[in-house]
Amino acid sequence: MTDSDRRAEERSDERQTAADGGVAGEAVSPLTELTPEVAENRDPDHDVAPLLVNRWSPRAMSGEAVADADLDALFEAARWAPSSYNNQHWRFLVAERDDGAWETFFGFLNDANQAWAEPAGALVVLVSKTTFDHNGERARTHSFDTGAAWQNLALEAARRGLVAHAIQGFDYEAAAAELSVPDEFEVEAMIAVGERGDPDDLPEDFREGEAPNGRKPLDEIVVRGGFGD
Repeated sequence: MTDSDRRAEERSDERQTAADGGVAGEAVSPLTELTPEVAENRDPDHDVAPLLVNRWSPRAMSGEAVADADLDALFEAARWAPSSYNNQHWRFLVAERDDGAWETFFGFLNDANQAWAEPAGALVVLVSKTTFDHNGERARTHSFDTGAAWQNLALEAARRGLVAHAIQGFDYEAAAAELSVPDEFEVEAMIAVGERGDPDDLPEDFREGEAPNGRKPLDEIVVRGGFGD
C-alpha cells in the first residue's frame, strides 16, 4: 500500500466513525443531525431523516485519492436501489485520478466543468441498460431507476463526508464511443467523487455558489389530483 493509499484509508476510517455517530474530532453524525453548513442554509418544513437534507453537491475537492473502501461503499449503496423487474439497469464506468483512463474521462467534460472537477479523486460515467434482461423489450423506466441508484450513491457519499457531484455538461457521444458503451445502453450522466476541499481553491466563478441550496415549497411540487384540478 502506498503512503497515499494509507492516508486515504485513515481518512475513510475517521469519517466512518463520525458518520456512525462515534467520535472523530468535532464532527457530527450526518445520520442524526444537520451538519453546521447545512443547518446554516436549509430548514426543512417537516420531520425527515437528516441525511436527506445533508446531501448537497459541493464542487471543492482536495485532489487526494479516494480510498477504495469508500468508492466500493458508494457503489454498494447504489447496488441496493429499486428497479423495474429488479433489472438493475445501472452501470458505473470508473476512472480514478491515477488511472490510465483518467485523461480520457476528464476529456469528456466541458470547459466549465473541467475548471472545478480536476481535483476529483474519481470520475464516473453512469449508463443505463434500456432493455429488460428477461425479454429484451424496452424498459421505459431505465433512466428513472438508474436515478435511484445515483441517489443512493449520493446519500452514502454525504454520510461519509465525501463529494459526489452529478454532471450533465460533457460529451455524451464521445463517452459512448470511447468507452465502447453497447447499443442497448444509454449514457445518463457523469459523477465527480472526491475528498472535500477548500472552497477558496475553486475558480472564482464557483466560490459564491459553494453552499447547500434551498428547495421549492411543497405546494409548488405536490398536486392533489391532476393539474386541471
